Amino acid sequence: MPNHPWPRLAALACALTLAGCGSDAAPPAAAPSTVAPPTTTRAAVAATPTVDPYAGVPLIEDVEWTTAVDGARLLVYPTSAGRRTSYPGSDDRAWQEVVDAAPDANSPGMRDQFICHWVWARLVQPDKPSWNLEPWRPAVGYQATVDASCNPGGPER
Repeated sequence: MPNHPWPRLAALACALTLAGCGSDAAPPAAAPSTVAPPTTTRAAVAATPTVDPYAGVPLIEDVEWTTAVDGARLLVYPTSAGRRTSYPGSDDRAWQEVVDAAPDANSPGMRDQFICHWVWARLVQPDKPSWNLEPWRPAVGYQATVDASCNPGGPER
């Protein structure tokens, strides 16, 4: 199985679990060390819906600007639909909802943090009340944002 993504995804999921992906809560006592790959390619294909079950339903409940020790912070509160959807392009639709509610959030670094939370926080911490995005964090690109557990420039304080 050359160049299979599951070992990297498992390591990333563990890292985000331990880091809390920006959570103020203490990390869980133990994190899983492996993630089993699907048994067939068909299983992965079946997980992607062909019709958007949440079409017309908001994916973001609310956004709220606050100030933390390091500066401004945008708290993004996803709806239950936003926590569950796996429909292709739902990440772009959800980001547009964030930008519509908070136009000054529209920057590459903030979008990378949001997409990181959309992909990874929903997996690792599905019930995290808010996803915290900070405009003062450096825009380092999506992969570097993921590598930093959604918090480039240092951990959330």
